[in-house]
Amino acid sequence: MPDRPTIVLFTRDLRVSDHPALAAAARSGRPVVCLFVLDRAIRDGAARNRLSYLGDALRDLRGGLRRLGGDLVVRSGDTVTETLRLAAATGADRVNLSADVSAFAARRAARLREAGEEQRIGVCTYPGVTVVPPGAVAPADGDHYRVFTPYWRAWESVPWRVPVPAPARLDPLPGVEPGAVPRRLADSGAGPLSPRRQRGGEARARRRMDAWLAAACADYERVHDELAADATSRLSADLRFGCVSPLELAAAARGHPACASFVRQLAWRDFHHQVCAAFPDLPRRDYRRRDAAWRSDESGFAAWREGRTGLPVVDAGMRQLLDEGFMHNRARLLTAAFLTRRLRVHWKRGGDHFHAALTDGDIADNYGNWQWVGGTGNDTRPNRSFNLLRQSRRFDPDGAYIRRFVPELADQAAPVVHAPWQAERPVPGYPAPLLDEGG
Repeated sequence: MPDRPTIVLFTRDLRVSDHPALAAAARSGRPVVCLFVLDRAIRDGAARNRLSYLGDALRDLRGGLRRLGGDLVVRSGDTVTETLRLAAATGADRVNLSADVSAFAARRAARLREAGEEQRIGVCTYPGVTVVPPGAVAPADGDHYRVFTPYWRAWESVPWRVPVPAPARLDPLPGVEPGAVPRRLADSGAGPLSPRRQRGGEARARRRMDAWLAAACADYERVHDELAADATSRLSADLRFGCVSPLELAAAARGHPACASFVRQLAWRDFHHQVCAAFPDLPRRDYRRRDAAWRSDESGFAAWREGRTGLPVVDAGMRQLLDEGFMHNRARLLTAAFLTRRLRVHWKRGGDHFHAALTDGDIADNYGNWQWVGGTGNDTRPNRSFNLLRQSRRFDPDGAYIRRFVPELADQAAPVVHAPWQAERPVPGYPAPLLDEGG
């Protein structure tokens, strides 16, 4: 009797390199059926920028699998239902997938295991979404680290697994209809479709990674906070969709002494993922209760969302988000601080808006960072204050970042670029600040 096939269920691990679930299936010698399900529960109403990236990534993944002799089967519907339907049609008795941390991913895996057990289908999860799997390091007195610094020390000291190469070949199962990747996947989503959004797929992601490691990473420590320098890796969306292996990236960067600060950022990503694994309500509920006095300010929230607050560094960040589906990390901190610390609007409203627009929108990272800024998360100084004007002058001293995204200020001198309300005359077309940041 021929070997029964293994289904490799792709979720947000859309690559063939360093994919432990795929590599294990290929090593077994069984036929391999690769599957991605466009799950309506997360597709309909998802950020259009992410759906656009997803379409690119699925087409690229299909090409990569075909070059190995396999293919990508694409289905629409409920992930568990469609996976079991494919297993019944192909005779598969095993499903491999990457472990993930969100509440949705945990429910999906639990449902798949329960239904698989009833039908005698084994379900096996593998690492691949983070560098160090959530739970691989934990304090003596708990299930996860609540503060970054001790987590960072443990993260640095624990042995990492070795990245696995892409399979040399896949043994496909003939006769399976692959299905189509929708050409206009973003049409089913919500939120802006940014004109300068990042394109997706493993091939593009690897080119970005290689270029970053070859040159720009060496300057990361010196210039990564400079807003106009745009000196971040731009790999966040590639990591979010798994088009780049976080482990492969971290291992390569670890070999560059000048990239230590960048490796630390990958540890922050893992930190938020282990928090989310232990506290799946991270996008919805305060991680630490602070009894903050939040305000309802619809006009202020709308001005913030549209980049019309009158505080240029905040407006530049919000307009970059609309234009690119991306925002510089320092600008994310400042825009979040303005909404939560100055307007006192709840962190979840800001987090939801970011999640609806960011191509790299990741449950753990996005909401973990919003709670950190809002004072309800993992910051050990929940009452931390931000002088936004001082931050603007420090990290955009010439005003180049602001001029790039706020054309009303393009011909203004540096002092006015940072504080238009201090100009001798009002700047035409630019609003008065919602809250004067002063000098």
